[in-house]
Amino acid sequence: MPQLIQRYTAPERANHWVVAVSFILLTLSGLALFQPEFFVLSYVLGGGTWSRILHPFIGVLLALSFGRSALRYWNDNKITEADRQWMKRIFDVIRNRDQGLPEIGKYNIGQKYLFWTWVVTILLLFVSGVVMWQPYFTPYFTVGVVRVAVLVHAFSAVVAILGLIVHVYSGVLWVRGSLRAMTQGTVTAAWAKEHHPAWYRSVGKGAK
Repeated sequence: MPQLIQRYTAPERANHWVVAVSFILLTLSGLALFQPEFFVLSYVLGGGTWSRILHPFIGVLLALSFGRSALRYWNDNKITEADRQWMKRIFDVIRNRDQGLPEIGKYNIGQKYLFWTWVVTILLLFVSGVVMWQPYFTPYFTVGVVRVAVLVHAFSAVVAILGLIVHVYSGVLWVRGSLRAMTQGTVTAAWAKEHHPAWYRSVGKGAK
């Protein structure tokens, strides 16, 4: 049996899946509301009317859940000099030339860039969404402000969705063994030593 190390606790995993499901529901319903050709996607929330009603409330859930994760992982995602040196050798990383690479902590710089991208985009989505939220808040803003909010919301959504695609690809297809961290909460010691050696050294004594 391979040695296992806990990477995420049950509450952390539960919160992650709340964020993930909320994000997917918002993506589908948002596309349906944004572009008529995608209207069929609105049925994931029961149709156009229910999508218009539920979309902003799910957005609040996403913001709160992601905010909780952001606070928990804030320090883990601070970019270090080792990260910058690792990034300079990204082509060696892609070609699995690991010799002499700086040791990576819990997250590599790509994961950190994605984290900060989501911090910014989800904040922008939340603020612009509040401005666009009929009939509760929109009447308090000028037409010009609402128009800007629509543009900010659309642009931020595109960036956030692209980030989701990268996250799914890297976590499921590219770096094998990553998915079990969010399904079972553990990773193998071999995986940790290969992909996050500095983190492994800090928690490796807890291997089972």
